Amino acid sequence: MENTNTSSQNKFGNWLKTSITARMLMVGFLVIILLIPLAFINNLINERALRQNHVINEINEKWGNHVLVYGPILKIPYKSYSETTTYVEKTKSYLKETQTHINYAYIFPETLNSTVKVNSKSLNRGNFESAVFTTNMHFSGDYIPTDLSLKGIKQEDLIWEKATVIIQTSNLKGIKSEMLLKLNNNTYAFQTNFNEDSNTEQLNTLESDFIKVDDLSKQDNASFNIEMNFNGSKQIEIIPIGKTTTMSMTSNWADPSFMGNYLPNDETKKISKAGFKADWKVLHINRAFSQQHLNKIPNLKEFAFGTKFMVMVDEYQKSERSAKYGFLVIGLTFLIFFLIQTLSKINIHPFQYLMIGLALIMFYTLLVSISEHSNFLKAYLIAGTSVIVLITLYSKSILTTFKFPLFIGLSLTALYTFIYVIIQLENYALLVGSIGLFIILSAVMYVSRKIDWNNG
Repeated sequence: MENTNTSSQNKFGNWLKTSITARMLMVGFLVIILLIPLAFINNLINERALRQNHVINEINEKWGNHVLVYGPILKIPYKSYSETTTYVEKTKSYLKETQTHINYAYIFPETLNSTVKVNSKSLNRGNFESAVFTTNMHFSGDYIPTDLSLKGIKQEDLIWEKATVIIQTSNLKGIKSEMLLKLNNNTYAFQTNFNEDSNTEQLNTLESDFIKVDDLSKQDNASFNIEMNFNGSKQIEIIPIGKTTTMSMTSNWADPSFMGNYLPNDETKKISKAGFKADWKVLHINRAFSQQHLNKIPNLKEFAFGTKFMVMVDEYQKSERSAKYGFLVIGLTFLIFFLIQTLSKINIHPFQYLMIGLALIMFYTLLVSISEHSNFLKAYLIAGTSVIVLITLYSKSILTTFKFPLFIGLSLTALYTFIYVIIQLENYALLVGSIGLFIILSAVMYVSRKIDWNNG
C-alpha cells in the first residue's frame, strides 16, 4: 500500500517537472497569488496620495484658495409699490393704502476687460508640493446709462444716491492690498458686506461706498477701473458678465490647463517652458443671461472660465500608473523564465518563481518610498536597477549558465524602460503601449514556435 502511495507521489512529481501544462498552471497560479500584495501596493500609493492632498489643502488654505471674481456689478435700489385695502368698521368703508418697498436692480457692465498677471511658484512641505501664485488683476470697462423701463421701473423710482458697485470673490482671505474703484473722476473704497440677495453660495461680497450721482450720468457711459491683488492657488476664473468680455492672462507657469465654458483664442495662445500667454473674448450672444437682474444676483458660476495651475503628473500619480503595469511585468518576467525552463530543460522550483515575483513587487515599494525624498526619475532608476541586479544574480544561481541571466537582465531593463516611457507620455501613451505589446507578443510567438506543446 505504501509503495502504491509512493509511486503515485513520484508520478505526480514527475508530471509537475516534465509536463508543460503543469508548469503553465503553476506559473498562472503564482501570478494570481502575487496580485494580492500588488493590490496592497496600490492601496499604499492611494493612502500616500490622500495624505498629499490633505497637506496641499492645508498649504493652500494658509496661502490663499482658488480665485473666482464675479463683478463688478452696479447695484441700484429702486422703489416699488403695493396697495392694501383695509375695511374700517367705524366708517363702514374701505381704506386704500399705498406701501413703498425698496428693491435692488443689478446691472452688468457693457464692456469688461481684464488683464491678469500671474507669478506662480511651488510651495513644499516635507515631501509634498503645491502650485500657488500671486496675481495682479486689473478690470476696466463701462456701464451704459441705466434704463429699466422694459422691466416696469420708472426712472424717477431709481434711488441714484444709494447706488453701489459689488464684487464677489471666492478668496477674500487672499486679497493683498486695498481695493479701490475708480468711476469716472472719483475713487471709492470697498468694504466686505453680507449680501442676502445673492444666489451665489461660497462667494464673499465686497461693496463700494455710495456712488456720486454725477458719476452715473443718464446720457453718457460711466467708465471704471479696479485693481485686485491676490495670493491664490489651483486656479483663476472670472465670470463673463460684460456684454463683451475680454481677458488677457500671462504667467510663468509652464503647465496651464484652460478650463470653463470658454477656451482662449488659438491664434494668440502661447505656451513655453518660460510660461504662457492666453487671450479670451466672450460676447453676450455666447452666454444665456441678460445684463439686468432684479432682486437677486444670479448664480452664474457655470459660465466661469480661466486657468488651472497644476502639477501635471505628480510622483504618486506616476507611481500609481507604474503599478498598474505590475501584472504585465510579473506576467512577462514569469513568461521569460517559463520559456527558458521549457527550451533548456532546466528545472525551476515554484518557490524560486515566488521569490522572483516578490522581488518584482518590491520595486513599487522602493519606488514610492524613494520618490517621496527625491524626484521620480532618480527613484525609478534606483528601484529598477536594484530589482534588476537582484533578479539577475538570483537567476544566475538557478540557471547556472551566464547567458540566460544576462538575457533576463536585459529583458527587464527593456521592460522597465518601456513602462517609464509610457507613464511619461499622455497623448501617445495608448499608441506606444499598443505597439510595444504587439512587439512583445511577436517576440514570444517567435521564440515559442519550436516548443512541442503536445508533449505534456
